[in-house]
Amino acid sequence: MYLSIFLQASSSGSSLTSMLPFLAMILVLYFFMIRPQMNKQKKEKKFQAGIQKGTRVITTSGIHGKITEINDTDGTVTIETGAGKIKFERAAISLELSKKYQPKEKK
Repeated sequence: MYLSIFLQASSSGSSLTSMLPFLAMILVLYFFMIRPQMNKQKKEKKFQAGIQKGTRVITTSGIHGKITEINDTDGTVTIETGAGKIKFERAAISLELSKKYQPKEKK
């Protein structure tokens, strides 16, 4: 009787140790891939919500220009480019590319 209780306890401990590598992989995946991507998306949304007229931006398709009009009702912006004015969704404006396009701040 004591032997069967001991064997049951050791088998449950064994299953836990066999699951440990999978749990570690999930944690690593979360902290190195999923969490940084979520933070990047939050920053992108904050940037897109805070754009103003006159801001120089680059769209995700690579079009450079200056924002001339913001339409909050349908979530679009009008960007003046060398070819004229083009209407884009706010989501098409890239934070990463637009940061490089902004003039450097003097300290």
